[in-house]
Amino acid sequence: MAASGAPRPAPASSGGMVRKLILSLAVFLPVLLYQQLQPPPPKICGSPGGPPVTGTRTRLKDGRHLAYLESGVPKDQAKYRIIFVHGFDSCRHDTLPISQELAQELGLYQLTFDRPGYAESDPNPDSSEKSIALDIEELADNLQLGPKFYLMGFSMGGEIMWSCLKHISHRLAGVALLGPVGNYWWSGLPSNVSWHAWNQQLPQDKWAVWVSHHLPWLTYWWNTQKLFPASSVIAYNPALFSEEDKLLMPKFAFRTYMPQIRQQGENACLHRDMTVGFGKWSWSPLELEDPFAGGEGKVHLWHGAEDLIVPVSLSRYLSEKLPWVVYHELPTSGHMFPLADGMADTIVRSLVLGVDQPPQAS
Repeated sequence: MAASGAPRPAPASSGGMVRKLILSLAVFLPVLLYQQLQPPPPKICGSPGGPPVTGTRTRLKDGRHLAYLESGVPKDQAKYRIIFVHGFDSCRHDTLPISQELAQELGLYQLTFDRPGYAESDPNPDSSEKSIALDIEELADNLQLGPKFYLMGFSMGGEIMWSCLKHISHRLAGVALLGPVGNYWWSGLPSNVSWHAWNQQLPQDKWAVWVSHHLPWLTYWWNTQKLFPASSVIAYNPALFSEEDKLLMPKFAFRTYMPQIRQQGENACLHRDMTVGFGKWSWSPLELEDPFAGGEGKVHLWHGAEDLIVPVSLSRYLSEKLPWVVYHELPTSGHMFPLADGMADTIVRSLVLGVDQPPQAS
């Protein structure tokens, strides 16, 4: 037993403990926050632990693969070769529903593909508004579509058409933009036009789009956290569908291949789509000149006046300022108008023949 007069250890300073605690939190919390913000790595198709490769794919020069699907008449018998670019949360199976009768009548070949990160196409961590245009050109070359081909894009795929008109216009025989997404920050858009379109969105979509533009590194977290409402488009909010869209949705919503679309991870497809589509472009479609000034082709823009997903006002303004764009506004249609009976045939006839006619009811 120690003598009663022996000195005792001094108690730890409470101030020192607080400093250690603060230092530990200063180190630990940023690490925790970083882990929360970082998306998981994509599950690459064909890689160990990744989804299987079930479709036909082609290899690009940088080693990535694009999965594709061919329809219509055989390529070597086709008079018109069309590449169709799918929209948000879709894949190569979401083709433009051209009737087999029209395909045979006109000799139409249609090529669709999974955009990078969707379904079975490898993600592109360096994707940009330009890279997808170059991917399309390389895809056309790999499949030997010839020096020129027709191009059509729906929704987010429609926005990509502007990039193709800028970067690969020399390869295009004609282009159709169907309900194209617009970027509210494109230079040349008057503030009243961009603000009017911006305010057509639901509040939660304003935030989701704002984050993807100004804080792209936060896009994954914003759309997966549970504190605030994330993108209503990703959630398929019924409030986004017009009356006509509600009638057409059964053709789109119940797709047996839906589990494949996001199988490599939502960040590789949906979130990347948002950061590129609503990102900071170094140019604007309003700066483009007529790619078919010689009269060898046309650019058609189709939009539903009742579109509650993609505001029609941006398409109206762009078509007014670009007189070489042939504008078709459908007064009673919403976003899903390409699925309406006969509409796809009408769009294709207009593109390849320059003939406009109302869709025939089936």
